[in-house]
Order: sequence, then structure tokens, then C-alpha cells
Amino acid sequence: MARRKPLVTLHLENISGKMLTNSWDLIAAHTEHRQGVYALYRKRKLHYVGLATNLAGRLKSHRRDHLKGSWDHFSVYLTIGDEHMRELEALLLRITKPSGNKVTGRFAKSQDLKPRLRQQYRARKKREEDEDFDGLGPGKRGEPRRKVVRKSKATGRRPKLAPYVDKAFNIKARAKGKTHRARVRWDGTIRFLGEVYNSPSLAGKAAIKRMVNGWTFWKYERSPGDWVPLEELRRHRRQR
Repeated sequence: MARRKPLVTLHLENISGKMLTNSWDLIAAHTEHRQGVYALYRKRKLHYVGLATNLAGRLKSHRRDHLKGSWDHFSVYLTIGDEHMRELEALLLRITKPSGNKVTGRFAKSQDLKPRLRQQYRARKKREEDEDFDGLGPGKRGEPRRKVVRKSKATGRRPKLAPYVDKAFNIKARAKGKTHRARVRWDGTIRFLGEVYNSPSLAGKAAIKRMVNGWTFWKYERSPGDWVPLEELRRHRRQR
């Protein structure tokens, strides 16, 4: 098993800014031409967060630029590689909201869950309201009405995914070097190659010509680029 590469390889925390003047050679020996994230503090409170490919040079410049006199201590976190550096900086900015930073960090591809959560919340409230009204039968007042169970038009049976679906979404699976793509419809049925299936396992069987556990065979995109088995959708909804 390959060892996981660390994000932070060296760090130096809560160092007096005077060290940049009195012992510049010592600071530069460890941070010059090294990349990473740094933080500036004023009276022990976070004031500014940034990233740099030359930490020593950036810290020295902040002794003369618009941040001059606004900080008295600093921390540096040296990293290897810059694949996620900007997103790391963005994450820190959004969490800490330093007073010295004028912009809010932006993520490269992250999707804001708030609109989806708002939509799901409204859908749930509407279902609860509908159930309250549907509880009264058309005959005798106060007589409970049997709950209507949503069924697939294709089979007449309730789709396995029905309890876990709020809206249509795509799924995919990979087997023997081939990627199979399907779509979960609003009623929980699955459309694959023009046919409609009542369960993930039946759709999986249609894809690879043998019975398969569809909950682990098919994957859905939980967030941009994060494809996980359908079992995660079922598990998550059951925990709510």
C-alpha cells in the first residue's frame, strides 16, 4: 500500500515579526523559495491569510506593503505541490474571515448545497402538508384515508428507489472496461438503453447479462466529481 503524501511538511507557528529583521537569515533558510500558506496575527488574533511560492519573500514584503504595522506575529505552513493550494487558502478564508483579507475565497468546482437543500426542505414540507390533508377521507369526516403508494407505470410495483428519490439524476457503472450509464427518474424507476427497470439490480442485470447487487453496482454523483454507490443514498436517507 502506497504511503499517503502529507499536505504540510513543515510548520512554524506564532513567531514574532521581529524575527524577520533580527534573524532574517534563520527564517529565510527554512522558508525562502518554499511554497505554502501563511497567517498574520495582531495581538494573537488572526488578521490575514495568504499563500505564496516564496514564503520568505512574501513575509518580508508584508513589512513594507499595505499590511505594514497591522501584524506582529506570523505562522507558516510549508507544503509539497500546489494542486490544492488555492482551495486550501479559500477554505481558510471562508472559515476564519480574517479582517485583513478583502476577498472571500473561491472553490474551483465545489457546488453550493444550499439551493438543493432548500428545494429538498420545501419538498418535504409539501409532502407533510399533503399527508395532513390527505388524512381525511372523502366520505366520513375524520376517517383516515389509505396512504397512496407510488408505483411504477412500467411494472405496477413500487420502485426500489422510490423512497430515496427527490428528483431525477444520472447513475453509472463500470464493468469489464465498459462504462454503463442510466438515469433514475422522479418516480424511482431506472431508464437504461430505452427500457425502464424497477430496481437497480434489474437494471444492472440488463447491463452485464447476469444478476448483480445494483446498490453497489451503480454509482451516483453525490457532489461534483464524487461518485459513490447507490447504497450511500439509501443509507443516508435511512439515517435522517
